[in-house]
Amino acid sequence: VSRFVPFAAQKKILEDLKEGKVDIIIGTHRLLSQDVLFKDLGLVVVDEEHRFGVMHKEHLKKMTPGVDVLMLSATPIPRSLSLSISGLRDISLLQTPPQRRLPVLTVVRPWSEELLKSAVLREKNRGGQVFFVHNRINDIHERTVMLKRLFPKLSIAVAHSRTPEAQLENTMMKFSLGEIDILICTTIVESGLDIPMANTLIVDDAHELGLAQMYQLRGRVGRREEQAYAFLFYPHDAHLSVEASERLEAIAELDELGAGYSLAQRDLQIRGGGDLIGIAQHGNSTRVGYQKYCDLLADEIARIKGEKKKAAEVEIGFPAAIPGNYLPQENLRVTLYRRMLKTDSPEEALALKDETTDRYGKMPPVIDFLMDLTFVRSAAPGLQITKILCSSHETVIQGDPDGRWTTLDLRLPWMRRLDGFVGPGGYVGMCILAELIKGKIG
Repeated sequence: VSRFVPFAAQKKILEDLKEGKVDIIIGTHRLLSQDVLFKDLGLVVVDEEHRFGVMHKEHLKKMTPGVDVLMLSATPIPRSLSLSISGLRDISLLQTPPQRRLPVLTVVRPWSEELLKSAVLREKNRGGQVFFVHNRINDIHERTVMLKRLFPKLSIAVAHSRTPEAQLENTMMKFSLGEIDILICTTIVESGLDIPMANTLIVDDAHELGLAQMYQLRGRVGRREEQAYAFLFYPHDAHLSVEASERLEAIAELDELGAGYSLAQRDLQIRGGGDLIGIAQHGNSTRVGYQKYCDLLADEIARIKGEKKKAAEVEIGFPAAIPGNYLPQENLRVTLYRRMLKTDSPEEALALKDETTDRYGKMPPVIDFLMDLTFVRSAAPGLQITKILCSSHETVIQGDPDGRWTTLDLRLPWMRRLDGFVGPGGYVGMCILAELIKGKIG
């Protein structure tokens, strides 16, 4: 069911659905209406999950309490990804692209009429078609006039959400048959289209779009063996926000096939994970200390699963925060804290340190310390270390006297205590301890 299905036909379908005569029903947001009733709903599959709000998803689950829900998305929204990473939802990945599919070559740059002409004519000369995305209906006509001036011999049509249904259907049919060279459209085309001959995408004012939107739009081209191109333009005089710059950087950087999950992770880093219980699907929690929030969440998940929390208790007796001159954006600092807190293996900790250096440059001593602490904490369960206390003058590790941590061969300046070992404090002490553990576990 959708707006393209006549009312009488919809009424008959919904009656059959209520009586249990329909086994599978496929529909748009129309299925969320109050008049849609199921006799025995057993499974809900939500495709393009990122296009649904929290209230929509909650309504689906309330249709039948306990119903199984499978949500599909190439780019999960931050809240959904955060819920999966935290263990509140299961997640699985399909990352194998179709055979002979080529990555879409992605270009991000200021507006260039010359580059636009070159891209369109190259596509036309090889017999292809072009998507031109301008996501503002109020001035899409101006872009149409410009394109008709630049390409007077090409067939050009417009499609957006206010286009009459019959006209929209006719336009899309002509475009799919190759009768239209350039389709000027809004993000209405970001999903559900498979046009084999359309292999060039041009996005106007790309800085105004979300990361998931840009990724979905890029997925409209390159759906066969032909090399496809995506040109994402922004105005010369645009003062890009930090988040907009990060989005454009991410879409240009992550252009390999199957990059949706990586882009979703980057989107989570940029925008934050939203509210666990509320309706915000992105943003960072600022009312509660983030470490406390993550600890409480991890404890509760472990309790529900019947698991015993194994992470070592960590106490730091001096200020240790990511400096603003290294990461000026608060959301990036919160994300890095979060990733350090969620790291649960030494290998992950080392990889995070390398990634941070690659992305943001040489780390100041305080972040080196936090990374070393992350490594030690993640290695602690395997060494039976249960507590790490670090002050400016000493570092203390405690744990099971019969555990593996007693084999670390901690010599001077480390000394044995009844309840553990004590050694140098501060940044240097944690660095020494991290190196000793690296040497022990290889």
